[in-house]
Amino acid sequence: MESDDTNGPTDDLVADVFARDCPSRTIVDHVASKWGTLALVALAESPYRFNALRRRVDGISEKMLSQTLHTLERDGMVVRDVQSAIPPRVEYSLTDLGAQVAARLRDLIELVEGSVNEVIQARNHHDSSAA
Repeated sequence: MESDDTNGPTDDLVADVFARDCPSRTIVDHVASKWGTLALVALAESPYRFNALRRRVDGISEKMLSQTLHTLERDGMVVRDVQSAIPPRVEYSLTDLGAQVAARLRDLIELVEGSVNEVIQARNHHDSSAA
């Protein structure tokens, strides 16, 4: 550990997602999970209140959305903004890092959506030859 005169001790961490104990592995798990991916890409469209986001991410339970948003907030991808109103309004949006990650996830989603027919054909071929 080195000492940085302005910020105190620092660690020079070299991330390696293939290393068992690397923190990047859990971050990838959070981001690449089904609900993490869908929440990030939805929030890239616009900020959402909780229930509106839950409607946008069809099929997610209230508990799972809450856990997902909390995890992504902890990882620095999502900002939870409590607005003073009666009743209080809570809105979720992306940080700069979250927006960068969401853009790449959007590219992946577009590739997958554009390849659905090809994947279905491959599945059908696999299933018919395995029988």
